[in-house]
Amino acid sequence: MQHSGAKAKLLCSLATPPFHTTGRASEQNILSLLQSCKTLLNLTQIHSQILKFGLQNNPLVLTKFASTSSLLNAIDYASSFIFSSNSTTHYDAFLFNTIIRAYAFTSHTKKNALLLYKHMVGINVMPNKFTYPFVLKACAGLGNLNLGKQVHGSVIKFGFDDDIHVNNTLVHMYCCCSGGIEFARIVFDEICKSDCVSWSVMIGGYARLGMSTDAVELFRNMQIAGVKPDEVTLVSLLSACTDLGALELGKWVESFIEKEKVQRSVELRNALIDMFAKCGNVDKALSLFRGMKDRTIVTWTSVIVGLAMHGQGLEAVALFNEMTESGVAPDDVAFIGLFTACSHSNLVDEGKKYFDLMMTEFGVVPKIEHYGCMVDLLGRAGLVKEAVQFVENMPIKPNSIIWRTLITACRAHGELHLGETITKKLISKEPMQESNYVLLSNIYAKMSHWEKKTSIRDVMGKKGIMKIPGSTMIELDNKIYEFVAGDKTQDNYKEIYEMIDEMTRKMRRAGYVPTTEEVLLDIDEEDKEDALNRHSEKLAIAFALLKTPPGTCIRIMKNLRICGDCHSATRYISKVYNREIIVRDRNRFHSFRDGVCSCNDFW
Repeated sequence: MQHSGAKAKLLCSLATPPFHTTGRASEQNILSLLQSCKTLLNLTQIHSQILKFGLQNNPLVLTKFASTSSLLNAIDYASSFIFSSNSTTHYDAFLFNTIIRAYAFTSHTKKNALLLYKHMVGINVMPNKFTYPFVLKACAGLGNLNLGKQVHGSVIKFGFDDDIHVNNTLVHMYCCCSGGIEFARIVFDEICKSDCVSWSVMIGGYARLGMSTDAVELFRNMQIAGVKPDEVTLVSLLSACTDLGALELGKWVESFIEKEKVQRSVELRNALIDMFAKCGNVDKALSLFRGMKDRTIVTWTSVIVGLAMHGQGLEAVALFNEMTESGVAPDDVAFIGLFTACSHSNLVDEGKKYFDLMMTEFGVVPKIEHYGCMVDLLGRAGLVKEAVQFVENMPIKPNSIIWRTLITACRAHGELHLGETITKKLISKEPMQESNYVLLSNIYAKMSHWEKKTSIRDVMGKKGIMKIPGSTMIELDNKIYEFVAGDKTQDNYKEIYEMIDEMTRKMRRAGYVPTTEEVLLDIDEEDKEDALNRHSEKLAIAFALLKTPPGTCIRIMKNLRICGDCHSATRYISKVYNREIIVRDRNRFHSFRDGVCSCNDFW
């Protein structure tokens, strides 16, 4: 990392002074030159003047030299010069802070920030309250919880644990480290006078980790505490709304932005578009999109993905073409949105066409995610053999997600023996991945191999592998309710089950026939029908019918793919109760109106 003194002198001898001097150059001359320095060549020339006039031990000059070097992406050069001296008397905290900051804010040099901090403490240069935000920023970038804890210990040791800026950075650091969110909350709760930054950092940490319910709850506490949110807070809150499908809260955020005249940055507008698109109001997302002048690739991609989720494949393709014609070059994420749109709308030819153009016309090298989209496109369309051939001819090794996508297609389109073979191979490679066992168990159930299905479940039990339970969430009166199959945790669960019975009677009179083959259990037909009635989607819809006025749109969100029977039942419910029902499952939206779904039963 360090240049030798001889090398530094050689650089100086090769440099041409950028100014003509008569007499001794003053400190002010050097500082002025550093202030106007724009190139690395000028920096080396100024370096020579610093040495020539004996200012290499001047803390103010060295600090400005480090700051200028940082702006020119030459902090290693500055560091080698500054720390080449054997003397340490001219080092102070301000100088160290400047270099640590430069390292902390550069992606590939964050480790150097920690090494320099260690050196700083080692030579007894006392850190100050400005040192730790930079050091903790480096820890956050590295995601190293143990290092972060050690630095936290130093914060306490040197008495800066009551500084709001240091504490805010501590919260951020813990939020960025795996397993650190609980420590972040402890630090946050111990801050005596939390400011908007404190709340924003903690809410943002929850949102990034998918702990969206916690993010929303904390935001409500922020309102109770009387702390006014800023743009950063609202972007994080909108992210949580998006994850939860909390459209009403998202609408409130938009109203708050209008009322409080919060500056609508591109990032905030993009977050609003993404929220509306992924919470079931793609028309509103499009309206906001059309009203934007400064669109980024994120803006375009958010709408393309939103249209894809709503099964509006042709509209998504048209918007993609509009984007390219406007001069915005698509990135790899835009292509993922485009291929997803083709997959959900059975646009096989369009998907193949754009996959070929991706590299030849747009210069975007396909990644594993793009190959996965193509496998999904072919598999959903029933082209299982072609999907298998596509995987076999891929130039990169298929990952487990691609294999699972292929297995799902095999099960959906009757290629059960092929699906069984692939799944067994996948289990041998990933013996602790629960979804592999669930796929094989479901294949055996569809083949009516009940003993094999039971044995798979037994293996899962012995290995301690748990199946992710299906759940459905609904937002009512700014509160999130969550249901699981057979749920009896709600206070009014008896009313909910009575409503289920009423729904079933009305649906049957309208022609509904339970899809009992969706029940992957070896039980009689009556028990299968009873099991179907306890699915979380139906419980949530029954709850909504009880709690909302007639004619109100019902919006629910399922964490897994909606099952065939619940899809069929929801079509009938929308008709007999004259309700629009919007279901967001793991893959897409289903909008049910008058007995018809927007997906046209292709999902």
